[in-house]
Amino acid sequence: MRWIRNRGAVMNKTVLQVRNVSVAFGVPVADHVSFELREGEFFALVGESGSGKSVTAMTLVQLLPRPGAKIISGEVILDGVDLLKIPLSEIRKYRGKRISCIFQEPMLALNPVLSIGAQLREVLRELSLAEAAERIEHFLNLAGFSGHARILKAFPHELSGGMLQRVCIVMALLPLPQVLIADEPTTALDVTVQAQVMDVLRKLARESKTAVLLITHNMGLVAQYAQRVGVLYAGQMVEMGDTDAVIRSPEHPYTRGLLAAIPEMNSTLKSLHAIPGSVPSPADYDSGCRFRTRCAFAVPVCQNPPPCKETDSHFYRCWIRFSLQS
Repeated sequence: MRWIRNRGAVMNKTVLQVRNVSVAFGVPVADHVSFELREGEFFALVGESGSGKSVTAMTLVQLLPRPGAKIISGEVILDGVDLLKIPLSEIRKYRGKRISCIFQEPMLALNPVLSIGAQLREVLRELSLAEAAERIEHFLNLAGFSGHARILKAFPHELSGGMLQRVCIVMALLPLPQVLIADEPTTALDVTVQAQVMDVLRKLARESKTAVLLITHNMGLVAQYAQRVGVLYAGQMVEMGDTDAVIRSPEHPYTRGLLAAIPEMNSTLKSLHAIPGSVPSPADYDSGCRFRTRCAFAVPVCQNPPPCKETDSHFYRCWIRFSLQS
């Protein structure tokens, strides 16, 4: 299979760099967000609804609604090209082929009047029928499908939600993209199917050495599948680092709150911890710590822009933690 990438290539090569990206819908919704994606790696972007996760992800391929959205600043570098500076006619050459997306609702992502086979072959229309068939069969095998003929002839309504999401994963990875954006890919699935779908995504990403940007609010998924994680709150990256470091030693109170909300099987607690309040509206953002109105550790100095501390594997922005460790 000549199309499979060389497995001897250097891993952890940086594929995509996101630098100081700011986006506004009249008011700022993403504020100087920065991170990088590495080959064959899962990077999780986590936070509550309204934190700016999906806006940040859709900015990478200019899928924000126009004219409502405005990219204020920043760079998204792929192979030396800034994807935010090229016209829409050029960005279409990157969508799907170089950067693919998986969305929450597989039934909405697939055409209900076309068979699964027709939709998979459409992704590989530049290949010969024989080459396309070989690649489709290979990825269907990796995704755990048996009876390929039946799957290829089926229409979306004839498959379960878990099967449809696996089809969407296969479809996204067939062009061998460098980057895959998985926006809450398991939200509509039950827990058992969730694990199955995530295992398939991990296996296929490793096979094609695709960098995966996993957008989720589920810290359990992050702990199990991501190598690195960035925590977004109110449009700002408040903590980022290796997953083990962030989970074992969370430095920001918001990250602590998200982790405390994960249920434990052996816990005797009768109720889960909840972070009081909700994510502020973008119109209410100010220069101080945006989490301070919900933070149990807030002090007057939190009304000022929080300082940032960075080590080789961990970054966070917080007055309290910074003060304790200075």
